[in-house]
Amino acid sequence: MLHFDTLIIGSGLAGLTLALKLADYKRVGLITKKSLLDGASSWAQGGIAAVLSGEDTANEHYNDTLIAGAGLCDPTATRYVVEHGKQAIDWLIDQGVPFTRDTASDIGYHLTREGGHSRRRIIHAADATGRAVQQTLSEKVLQHPNITVLENYISVDLITGKKLGMADNRCYGAYALNNATDEIITLSAQNTVLATGGSGKVYLYTTNPDTSTGDGIAMAWRAGCRVANMEFIQFHPTCLYHQHAKSFLISEAVRGEGGILKLPDGTRFMPKHDARAELAPRDIVARAIDYEMKKGGLDCVYLDISHQSVEFLQEHFPNIFARCLSLGINISKEPIPVVPAAHYTCGGVVANSDAQTDVQNLYAIGETAYSGLHGANRLASNSLLECLVFANAAAIDILGKKNQTMPELPAWDDSQVTDADEEIVISHNWAELRHFMWDYVGIVRTNKRLQRAQHRIQLLQSEIDEYYSHFHISSDLLELRNLVTNADLIVQSALLRHESRGLHYSKDYPEMLKHPHPTILSPH
Repeated sequence: MLHFDTLIIGSGLAGLTLALKLADYKRVGLITKKSLLDGASSWAQGGIAAVLSGEDTANEHYNDTLIAGAGLCDPTATRYVVEHGKQAIDWLIDQGVPFTRDTASDIGYHLTREGGHSRRRIIHAADATGRAVQQTLSEKVLQHPNITVLENYISVDLITGKKLGMADNRCYGAYALNNATDEIITLSAQNTVLATGGSGKVYLYTTNPDTSTGDGIAMAWRAGCRVANMEFIQFHPTCLYHQHAKSFLISEAVRGEGGILKLPDGTRFMPKHDARAELAPRDIVARAIDYEMKKGGLDCVYLDISHQSVEFLQEHFPNIFARCLSLGINISKEPIPVVPAAHYTCGGVVANSDAQTDVQNLYAIGETAYSGLHGANRLASNSLLECLVFANAAAIDILGKKNQTMPELPAWDDSQVTDADEEIVISHNWAELRHFMWDYVGIVRTNKRLQRAQHRIQLLQSEIDEYYSHFHISSDLLELRNLVTNADLIVQSALLRHESRGLHYSKDYPEMLKHPHPTILSPH
């Protein structure tokens, strides 16, 4: 058993930020499924939205977020986040994050613009912002004497009072599987924080890394937490379409800097779908591409930025330029083939303004959480901002609490199980899940498709539960178990929303309701 004051599960921007904000005062344990840099935060290209320029205001950022969120953003949470944006960016600059500079700017840094934003307010490090931020913070985390990093550990489940047969349902830590040794350790903690990211791998095509299996959302649900708005899965409009380019994203900023979406014959199509054309919010652009692809029987559409100079493209999009060139696509001379792909989980574990969940001493931050910021569709580059702001809120809350007496936690008991006889069951179920979620619970939905998905999910759940209770667990089994739970929550939520709004478009309910509410599911 290992004991910490605070256990953080996940090493994306939310987890690293919280670890650093607590470490001068608390013993922090941070566990991550792979290495510190393997989460979705490292893959973020565009940047972080915040009001930094004198030409911008918090009201404009607030209004842009509400418009993109299609009437479902929580006004208080949204106001809180946008008003703490500058403070969050100043902290990153203090940590040494190398944001792209611009001497002509009133703040000394280059700001770009992305879909849904009325101003240039995206601070970035070229086109690899997430990697620059994560590398900077990871180095500090690894050097801090109060932070214990456990790499290649996957959480099995949370340890709660309810599971221990106690009267309260406080969280006391978690069990975690060492991927190298298959040993399961007990992690005891005064406070436990879920920062495990989203559930993009529930879909066949996604911009997310392999680690995005909704672990935190599933564990919180099993522990008794409510989840909200799981039907709102953001599909990024422009994922590179190439057989050797798994999950490579073409940043929103390419459209922000003048990129035009075209059909194979060169026809521009976005203006007929929305007056904002390529700069419309992601849900609108993704649905327009999906429509054009289905209408024309197309494998992809094309994003053309070839009117910009080679120098401009190499300065602003060095990674995209190099990656495309390595695949034989010179973006200064030809358009980029793109398709929509599952990108971001707008819903998640219900958390308050201090990032607390329904279970005492359990927090959720970042993409794992439902903070109320994103509503029915996340505004571009608000995701990393949310990570920073709510990691800070959680730190303040945790530092203000007194330590409580901890019970003796039991070791993991696997005495009643045996080694698995057919691992292929897991890989087959994984493939089946991701295929039918893509076919039935994608960008455009119908009740019939959702019901088909629900039926298949129920069959998979019973198979996986039986497998889980009879055999030694593995990382693949844990991820599959969590993905099926996430799929179930997505479909349940989608069936409850009898309208089309933001990222949820239903052919059965094409209109928007006048008085919308978040979709909140309770495990009780």
